[in-house]
Amino acid sequence: MISLKRYLDMDLHEPPTTPSADAKELWPQVLRAYRSALRAMGESAVQAFPPVGSELKQRLDSLETKLKDDVSGKLIDSTESSVRDSLSKWGQRTALHLDAQAGEIKELLLVLARTAEAVGERDQRCALQLHECTARLQTIAKLEDLTAIRASALKTALELKTSVDRMAQEGQAAISQLRSEVLNYKSRLEEAEKVALRDGLTGLRNRQCIEDLIDRRVQSVLPFCLVLLDLDGFKTVNDTYGHLVGDELLRQFAFELQSASRSTDIIGRWGGDEFIIVLDCNLPQAVQQTARLRQWLDGDYTLESNARTIKLRVAASVGLVERLPGECLKDIIARADEAMYSQKAVHRSSHSIAARA
Repeated sequence: MISLKRYLDMDLHEPPTTPSADAKELWPQVLRAYRSALRAMGESAVQAFPPVGSELKQRLDSLETKLKDDVSGKLIDSTESSVRDSLSKWGQRTALHLDAQAGEIKELLLVLARTAEAVGERDQRCALQLHECTARLQTIAKLEDLTAIRASALKTALELKTSVDRMAQEGQAAISQLRSEVLNYKSRLEEAEKVALRDGLTGLRNRQCIEDLIDRRVQSVLPFCLVLLDLDGFKTVNDTYGHLVGDELLRQFAFELQSASRSTDIIGRWGGDEFIIVLDCNLPQAVQQTARLRQWLDGDYTLESNARTIKLRVAASVGLVERLPGECLKDIIARADEAMYSQKAVHRSSHSIAARA
């Protein structure tokens, strides 16, 4: 396939080298193939390792979205660099995550091994005591003095009882210790799973988690609505002030979004500067809640960068839809995305994110 960079350097007004290679017709096909490759790469990452792959998918989806508008050689170069950086970070995070999980499992196996070893030592002691008792009983059988037989039998019975009681106590202690260790590691593994379902930047649920929750609601008969939010002009913040300021803005917006939402609302970061909310209500109630969110979220945000204060006026485009009977996850997201971009087209000329004095 012809590289995008090489294609952009071509003179589209020169005649094609072959009759079928019409550059103007080839360009949209090449761009679609490039975007499709980015989407496929993100989906493969999620399938390969969901806890980390979902974040890579968000990054690649964000890059793929940028390629829908006017594309230049500079944008292609920056996209290539971003993809390379994202893949590198994904590989590193995957390795670290797997190492951490392997460490947890290794520690748990060591606990099991130590417990088994302790039980084995206990059983050996008990077996030795039982052997001594058996030998004493054999000696009793040879005695003729009834008093001596009674005394020896009583001593043997007491030793057997003591041995059995000790075995039960030690067994119970070992079981309790093992149960405590297993519960501890279970709690740690569950916490690790929770972390894997959170967005690393904002702390909100990540895309994979939100998709799973929406799929569950699709299977139910209860109504729900979906809200997609996208910060207007966010790219300008990154280009003007840098990605660290952009990240801080996303964190603040996520915090405000969570503060303004109800406890029953499910909030997540969909990707890039897009956020998503699942509302367990019908459309009229969702319209009221969305209007309240807009009043809360749109306004001035204060950011700190390199010992200076940056004030930005922020607004978001919103796409609100109610799930229709028979719709799957893909259908609902497509309608919400369309509604959001329709509003964004209206906002685009107003530069909603702007510096404030």
